[in-house]
Parts: sequence; C-alpha cells; structure tokens
Amino acid sequence: MARQLTPLAVMLLALLAEREMHPYEMFQTLVERGEDRLVKVRPGSLYHTVERLAEAELIRATGIDRAGNRPERTRYALTEAGLRRLQARVTEMLRTPVNEYPQFLIALDEAHNLPREQVIDLLSEYAAALAAELAEVTESLDRAGVDAVPEVYWLSWKYLLHTKQAELDWVGSLIERIKSKDVEWPNYPIHDLRRQ
Repeated sequence: MARQLTPLAVMLLALLAEREMHPYEMFQTLVERGEDRLVKVRPGSLYHTVERLAEAELIRATGIDRAGNRPERTRYALTEAGLRRLQARVTEMLRTPVNEYPQFLIALDEAHNLPREQVIDLLSEYAAALAAELAEVTESLDRAGVDAVPEVYWLSWKYLLHTKQAELDWVGSLIERIKSKDVEWPNYPIHDLRRQ
C-alpha cells in the first residue's frame, strides 16, 4: 500500500490505534459512532481495505476468535509502520484543502436547464433533506455531550454542524432569490429541440 491511504483506511488504522479488533467489529464500531456519515463504509470494501493494510504490513493479525456457531474472526493490531502512515496521512489531510467535486455543484451549475418552478421545488426538497441531516448531527452532538465524550473525539461532528447549517442557510436564500426573480432565469426550454 505504497499509494495514499484512502479515508476508509485512515479510519480503520485509527480504530486499531485504540485497540485490537476484527473487521466485523470495526464495521460495527464505525456505524455505532455514526462515522459511516464521514466515509462510505460497506462490509466488502472494509474487508478488502483490511486485506490491503495487512499486505502492506500496516496492521498485523494477532489471533482468531470464534464464538458459538459464528465463523472465525481474525483480530488485527496496528503496527509501528501503520501508526507512522496514519499520522503522516492525517497531517497531510489537515494541512491541504482538497476539492472533492461534489455533484451538487454540478447540479447548481446546470440548474438553468430546468424550469424555474421545478428548480424551486427540487431545492426545497434538498433543503428539507439538509434540515433532517442537521437534526441528526445535532442529536449526535447532544448524545456525545450527555455521554461526556471529550470534544476532541467529535470535532468532525461540530464541523458538519456548521457546514450543514451554512449550506442550509445558503440554499434557503437561493430559493427565495429564485422565487422573487432576483435570479434571472432563462426561458425553458433554452433550445427548442424540436427544430433540430
């Protein structure tokens, strides 16, 4: 794994920095903590990432657990090389902004291809979904506070809270500007495709 660590690989190395785990436990822990909102987690991709980390000697197998009729589960631990790679990658990620090309920006850029009223309706749906996400983030932060989880472990959730709120505010403002015709809108359809 000489190539750059993926976000999922970073999360798995960070879990193993806490304690030894088997892949299924890693998956459960990520979902239980809500970290599947931060990185796309699927069991297949998680197991594949664990294999790649082991091949690169960033983690190592420490034993095999078996409980009842369940299949054997290999436990893994972080290696010294894995800790160094984790720290180097987190350092890089904190230092350098990356444009992740969100599809919403493309949709905004091409929204003029739809009728004004449809865009208002679609953006209203988008705003409602954002509001629901914001409520989930707020609930998670409240739960972390009640559980007395030190703030250093939920900084990403505070970031999500502020970015989701800013996005919701901006989208709400855009909806109002489109409704009031402050944003000029081309006649739809822009091109009469029947003439072609």
